[in-house]
Amino acid sequence: MLQKFGFTQYESQVFEVLTASEEPMDATSIVKYSQVPKSKIYEVLQRLVEKGLILTSFQERKKLYTALPLETTIEKLTTEFQANIDEIRNTTFKLHDSDERVWTIQNDASIKALLNERIQTAREEILVTGWSDELAPLLPLLEEKKKEGIKVELLSVGELDPGKLHAHVLLPDEKHEALERHKLMIIDHEEILFAGVEGNTFQGIHTLSKPLVKFFTEFFYHDVALTEITKKYEEVLMADEEIKEILMKLRY
Repeated sequence: MLQKFGFTQYESQVFEVLTASEEPMDATSIVKYSQVPKSKIYEVLQRLVEKGLILTSFQERKKLYTALPLETTIEKLTTEFQANIDEIRNTTFKLHDSDERVWTIQNDASIKALLNERIQTAREEILVTGWSDELAPLLPLLEEKKKEGIKVELLSVGELDPGKLHAHVLLPDEKHEALERHKLMIIDHEEILFAGVEGNTFQGIHTLSKPLVKFFTEFFYHDVALTEITKKYEEVLMADEEIKEILMKLRY
């Protein structure tokens, strides 16, 4: 009977037996008349209790079960069915945004234009790292975004006057062998634009891929941390040849 309403066969068999009985029944009697296996009966009974279709009581240490009156059950199922219809009717269905595509872009002028365009779209936060001469042209626009309440954080390789913007500045050592020209921008924890030099020209990628956005965000703060730690403890770190050698191999 209840299978037509999405209940299992065992739930339906137990409910039918309790509805037919004029007296409350214990689990042993329910097994006898419902043909539900003894190993399953308590699980089935508990599900029906949780769904509000049967009532329980104790008599002489024995747990008894009885069904909700049939008319009450019909009213309950009708109300729940109507509520489910209303929920479906009022639900807006849409595909979840999950764009894992990675787009490549070449030509430095195009990359710069895309940087400016994506900065304009920021709603909450902009993280930018790159060489100072690459960051300088972006400062006016970044300052405008800051005035709009957008969080802006910079990491500059080379001296830079950031004005009122929050900036970290790395002054590279002449022996810093791994320091290559690059630029990275992360917008609202949702998208990244990264470009590096290949064959003397900038080549970049742009993506909304969540794993890559997370990776490059950690990449940004890794560089920030190393910059600030090195700046604060430079004399100690550079006095240790082993540590200095490791630092000179890092990309930051």
